[in-house]
Amino acid sequence: MDIKARGSMLLSEETVKNLIQKSQEAKKQAYCPYSKFRVGAALLTCDDCVYTGCNVENACYNLGMCAERNTISKAVSEGYRSFKAIAIARYTAKIGQNLTNASGKCEPAEPKITMTPILLSVLPIPVSKFGDMKDQFISPCGGCRQFMREFGASLDVYLSKPDGSYVKTNVSELLPNSFGPEDLSAKQVLNIPNKY
Repeated sequence: MDIKARGSMLLSEETVKNLIQKSQEAKKQAYCPYSKFRVGAALLTCDDCVYTGCNVENACYNLGMCAERNTISKAVSEGYRSFKAIAIARYTAKIGQNLTNASGKCEPAEPKITMTPILLSVLPIPVSKFGDMKDQFISPCGGCRQFMREFGASLDVYLSKPDGSYVKTNVSELLPNSFGPEDLSAKQVLNIPNKY
C-alpha cells in the first residue's frame, strides 16, 4: 500500500468540526491516572473513515502511549496507510480534580464546542504549569510528530482547545527538516572506518 499523506486537501468546515468533535469524544476514554492529562485524537483516512484513539498511561511511565500514536496504529492495523488529517484534543485536570463521575466514567464538564479557525504558519506552543492549559492549543510531542511523519509530511494537523477552537498546521511545520522513509533510500556512504 502507498504510504503517503494526502494532507492539505481542502476539508469542509463540517468535516473539520466533526473530526475535532470525535477527538474531543475520544479523550473521554483516556487512561491517565498519573498525569491527569487526557488527550484524544481523530484520524481521517483518504476514503473518509475516521479512527479515534486516546492516551494510555502506565505506572512505568515510559511505556505509556500517546493518543496520536494509538490512533494511527489503530488505522494501520486495519490496513490504512494514507491519511488526510488528524485532530488532537486535550483536557488537563486541575491538581486534585477527580476525572470520574459517580458511575466511575471519565466525563469532565466542558463548554459547548464552537469553531473559531485560526491559521498559523509558525506555531509557538508555550509551556505552562500543570493544570493551567485551557487557553493553549494541544501540540503533539516530538515522538508523535515523528510517528505522523512516517505517513507523510503534508498530513494536516488540527490542534484544538477544550472549547473546540483550533489551528490548522501540518507535519512539516511541526517537524521541519524531518527524517522520513524516503531518507532510507538515499545514497549511503559505505566503508566508513570505525576507530572504536
